[in-house]
Amino acid sequence: MNASSPAPRLAGFMRDAVSYGAAPSDRLARRLISSPYSGVARADARALVALAGETGDLRETIAAGKLTLAPEAAAKVRRFIAALNEIATVGVARAFDLPATEGASARTPETRPLGPYAVEAPSPVTRRQRPFSASSLGTYAECERKWYYRYVCAAVEDKGSSASAYGSAFHWALEQFHREYTRADAASPDALAARLDGWIQTAFERYRSGFETNVEYDLQVRRARRTAKRYIAWFIGRAKAHPFTVVDQEAQIALEMGGYDFTGFIDRLDRDDKTGNVTVVDYKTGSIATSAEEYRAKIARFTDFQLPFYYWARTAAGDRVTRLALVPLKDALRDVEPIELEVVPVSAGDPRRSNAATGTIGIDELERAKVRMIELARRLSDEPLDRFGVTDDPEACTFCAYLESCRARPLRRDARFSN
Repeated sequence: MNASSPAPRLAGFMRDAVSYGAAPSDRLARRLISSPYSGVARADARALVALAGETGDLRETIAAGKLTLAPEAAAKVRRFIAALNEIATVGVARAFDLPATEGASARTPETRPLGPYAVEAPSPVTRRQRPFSASSLGTYAECERKWYYRYVCAAVEDKGSSASAYGSAFHWALEQFHREYTRADAASPDALAARLDGWIQTAFERYRSGFETNVEYDLQVRRARRTAKRYIAWFIGRAKAHPFTVVDQEAQIALEMGGYDFTGFIDRLDRDDKTGNVTVVDYKTGSIATSAEEYRAKIARFTDFQLPFYYWARTAAGDRVTRLALVPLKDALRDVEPIELEVVPVSAGDPRRSNAATGTIGIDELERAKVRMIELARRLSDEPLDRFGVTDDPEACTFCAYLESCRARPLRRDARFSN
C-alpha cells in the first residue's frame, strides 16, 4: 500500500492522537493539526504552526487569536482545540472507550444478541448562530445536500490540493505586492515585475507544504511566475487607460440584510482617479465564467452571490460601486482579461456580444440576488430543516468533496445510458 494513501495517513493520525492522550505535547499538537483529518484547512494549519514558531506553544497561539481567520475557518480551529483538550483531559482510555478505571484491565465486553431493528426517530438539525457568507449560501443554492455535509456535519475535507495551495499563495503574493504598490505608476514596469516575482517566490515557499512533490511545486511556481508577468502587463495597461488606485485589500465586510447578518472578505477595491467610482475585484485562480454574460447568468440563477453581496456591502459603506470584476490568474499562456460587469440601473443584455469579457448588470438584478440571499438565510435560520435535497445538475458533482458519500447524486447522461 502506498504510504501516501488514506489508510496509513489515518493510522498515523490515530497513533498521534493516542500518544497525545498519554502524554500531551506541543510537537504532537502540531502534527495533529497539520493532518488532513484534523478538520482544519491545511493552509490555516500551516500558518498557525508558523506563527507559533519553533519554541512557542500552538494552543496558546490559537487562544491569543494572533491569526485572523474567516468565521468558518475559526470555528474549525475551535473544534479542533476542543477535541484536543478533551483527549488530554479524559486520557486515552476514556477517549477510545477502553476501561477507564485506574488499574482496570482490558476484558472482552459482554455480548448480547441484537434486538429487532428500530427506525431512528428523526431529530431537528441543530442550528448554529453565525453570520452567513455568500459562499455558504451559494453552496446551499447549488446543492442542499452538499451544504448539509459541509456546514451541519462538519465533514472533514482534504483541501490540501495543489490547486488550493496555488490559489492561497497567489492571493497572498498579490496582497503583499499591492500593499507596496497601490498604483501602476509608482515604479517602472521592470521594477513592478521584479517585485511581484519576488513575492510570488516567497509566497510559494510559504505554502510549499501544500504541494505533494518537488516536481509539482516547481511546475506551479513557474506557472505562477509567468502568470504574474501577464498580470503586471494588465495592471499597467489598465492604469494607463483608466488611472486608478488600489484602496483596500482583503477587506472584511459585515452587513445586516433583512434582519440577518452576512460577512465576507473582498480581495481588492480600486478607486477611479477621475470619478471616484469603486471597482470590486475578486481574484480567481480556478475555473471561472468565460464571458460576462455567462457570469451574469449565474447570478440570475442564484448560484453565485459573491459579487452581488460585495456590491451591497460596499454600497452600504458609502462607496459608489460601478464595476464588478473577476481577474483570472490560472492560465499562464493567455493574457489576463478580467470578466467585468458594469453596474447600470437596468440591463437588457446584448446577445450580439455574448462571448465578450465585458458586459453590464442591472441594479434590479443585484437586488434580486440580495432578496434571494435573505430568503435562504431565513430558511436556514427559521424554517424546519428536515431534508436536504441533491442537485439535479451532474456537473455540480464533478469536483464535490462528498461525491463518494452521496448515493443520491444525479448521474451524468453518458453514465445513465451506458451499458
